[in-house]
Amino acid sequence: MQGSDTDKNKAIRDASEEPKVLQPVEVEVGLEPEPPSSNSRIAKNALMLYIRMFLTLIVGLYTSRVVLNTLGVEDYGIYGVVGGVVAMLGFLNASMSGATSRFLTFELGRGDKKRLAETFSSALIVHIIIALIVFVLAETVGLWFLTHKLVIPAGRMNAAHWVYQMSILSAMLGITQVPYNATIIAHEKMDIYAYVEILNVTLKLLIVYLLTIGNFDKLILYAILVFAVSVIIIMVYRIYCIRHFPESHFHWIWNPTILKPLISFSGWDLYGNMSLTIRQQGIQFLVNMFFGVVYNAANNIASTVLSVVLSLSHNITIAFRPQIIKLYSVKEYTNCVQLIYKCCRYSTLLLCALCIPFYFNVEWLLEMWLVKPPQLSALFCRIFIFSCFFNILSVGVQIGIHATGDIKIFSFVTGCCHLCTLPIIYLLYVIGIPVYSAFWVSVMITVLILIADLIIAQNRICTFRISDYVMIVFLQIISVSAIIVFILYLMHTLLNTKPLLSFLLDIMLTVLMLYSIGLSKIEKSQLKSKVSLSLKKLYGNYF
Repeated sequence: MQGSDTDKNKAIRDASEEPKVLQPVEVEVGLEPEPPSSNSRIAKNALMLYIRMFLTLIVGLYTSRVVLNTLGVEDYGIYGVVGGVVAMLGFLNASMSGATSRFLTFELGRGDKKRLAETFSSALIVHIIIALIVFVLAETVGLWFLTHKLVIPAGRMNAAHWVYQMSILSAMLGITQVPYNATIIAHEKMDIYAYVEILNVTLKLLIVYLLTIGNFDKLILYAILVFAVSVIIIMVYRIYCIRHFPESHFHWIWNPTILKPLISFSGWDLYGNMSLTIRQQGIQFLVNMFFGVVYNAANNIASTVLSVVLSLSHNITIAFRPQIIKLYSVKEYTNCVQLIYKCCRYSTLLLCALCIPFYFNVEWLLEMWLVKPPQLSALFCRIFIFSCFFNILSVGVQIGIHATGDIKIFSFVTGCCHLCTLPIIYLLYVIGIPVYSAFWVSVMITVLILIADLIIAQNRICTFRISDYVMIVFLQIISVSAIIVFILYLMHTLLNTKPLLSFLLDIMLTVLMLYSIGLSKIEKSQLKSKVSLSLKKLYGNYF
């Protein structure tokens, strides 16, 4: 459906312009939809999510180092690849997670509280069923794959089974938790994530302490402790939802009018998420079969680092997601598209601020963190950065596509792209290319998916134009990134500074350049005012 001429003209406005405040639209008598949040709320939510992620980053870097040193490279590789067997079955959960989040946020935006409660209970029933399906698959197909296909060092199969069973239990609990977390995001109560993360990092530090003093098989002990922490965190979130959100009180409801679109949406999303999971874990398994657990450890380190960095950038998309869906639910398509552009720009700019300095200093950072990082860890990290860059460029567009509820073509196309990765990498490994070369295939596939997302979004979202996206998002990001990379390259080539000083200079210069040439004057002013306002609301008169 094409928008009117007025909508088309509005769509190409500068993405930095503030969306207008929406007036509530009644859906049913006595029920008013929750109006989309102001941009100041987005800023506050993003800030709370960053507090959460910085806590995770700091503690995660420390605990990963201790865990690697305590377990050893071999056991650390075992933990990553064995846990990946269960994660491979998690595509069922990922599909329903996206569907649940979309439909809860959509109903909250419309203001239909009765249907909102029915949607939550229906989603929870479906997730319980999915948890049982995962259990059956994990204890049959997954267990056979662990026993007969994975390369586990002699004498460590018993420990690998412990890791596997703990991973299954954690996965099942996590699946049934999805509707509760989706409710928190739909209500935009991101501050609870920051508060619970304080408890989470405290418990992770306790894991490290118990792991170092425990007189038991370290790998088995680590798997049990990680499972215990996941149970505690899940229960805290669940109790919070039950106490604060009326719709999260479970009732046995089997409403076909709710379940049919929910299952249809998740069914198509299932293919896309299944393909992505097969791609991610399949690469791990191929590395294991051709090169062994030592390179799995290197892959785990690179994946851990980049997932944390990517999560920091994804926090903006989490903060934008409810607004984009709510705006679409009340048919404010122009404002919805403006937020999609903003989401893509801001999340990618933040990723550049984190990844560009890391790219130029990766060897030194890994040595400072791990002392003796696994072989090829630095190279894996550098390759993953390119993949993350193109991935984050499309995240905001994907949220917009999900908001429409029509994801058939989107899931099919992106899923096929993901699945093409494995046979290509397998053939490359068979002919004897180095382990790292195949990872560039993933980068090229990610670029193809970005192009496909843009084409699909233009056909699905009124007022969305690829030409606008290219001008407002892509060209600006590419030009700014290229300038920064060129300047840092010259600095590292011409100057011979100490590693710590070089890293700090890279960070300062990158942030300064992103702020100076990456943001417009309006965006700079908005950023200052919103950060200041959020800090005042959080800390009162201290700011």
